Amino acid sequence: MAQEHISVLLNESIAMLDINKNGIYVDCTMGRAGHSVEILQKLENGHLYAIDQDVEAIEGSQKKLEQVSKNFTILEGNFVDIKALLALQNVKKVDGILYDLGVSSPQFDNGQRGFSYRYDAPLDMRMDNINNLLTAKTVVNTYDEKQLADIFWKYGEEKFSFLIAKNIVKFRVNQPINTTYELVDIIKASLPQKVLKQKKHPAKKVFQALRVYVNNELEVLKKSLIQSLELLNPNGRLVVITFQSLEEKIIKDLFKAKTQNDQDKFLRQLPFNNMEIEKEYQLLIKKPIVASEQELEQNRRAHSAKLWAIKRVKAND
Repeated sequence: MAQEHISVLLNESIAMLDINKNGIYVDCTMGRAGHSVEILQKLENGHLYAIDQDVEAIEGSQKKLEQVSKNFTILEGNFVDIKALLALQNVKKVDGILYDLGVSSPQFDNGQRGFSYRYDAPLDMRMDNINNLLTAKTVVNTYDEKQLADIFWKYGEEKFSFLIAKNIVKFRVNQPINTTYELVDIIKASLPQKVLKQKKHPAKKVFQALRVYVNNELEVLKKSLIQSLELLNPNGRLVVITFQSLEEKIIKDLFKAKTQNDQDKFLRQLPFNNMEIEKEYQLLIKKPIVASEQELEQNRRAHSAKLWAIKRVKAND
């Protein structure tokens, strides 16, 4: 049975946005509108722009948001185009931007989308199943052994990537790999017993890797975050919820680059340091926020979630 999507770190992320009732906000990952609804409820004369490339998500969320307020606009597209999508609405600056990088529960639970190793479904995994022509089935059945192993290691950090890739190529000689369960069986057959006995599902890393690769998620995320930081007004906030280490690294590297510089280390070594270097951005929290014990009990998908936040201190002269 499909599971209702529960927005992860909902209260924490909304609080971190510090919403101005008359401000302009962007939910880059609208999904089933959990975060969007909360943002919209706090706006009076402000406006919410919600981005999503999933037609099913847009159709469902439109009705939810209409029940709250009319002060929203849904932008169909990929958040890598956030600047262009907002420019078409004549919006050049905003007061807050939110990313929830988890795949929504309906996407996982929809048997036709192929995101989950827990359901037997066609191997698809596309967030945008209209404009994106590359499916997981194409990757698994046409890429060579080295290409597959590189994808599983780079995007899933799968230690047995070469063995899994070898067995995939061996299997498809006789018949194509069409479904999620067929792929899961190959993965299980490639792993030692000690790995199969672990709590985590043995196919989790490979499925993550394929999803990230098919949707070009990491490169898209980098490009989008850079644009989002530039879009912020002074005191505007960027809040990001990550779910895996590759996303975390992108956030840490970018936030560090924007809030630290070479002079910081030098100045800290001086015995008397009265100099303050004005920075364009400021970290709002030094360590990411994780889900509470109560939330973890209610939502198993919150276990790997981490919340990061940064604020624009001053405009770029």
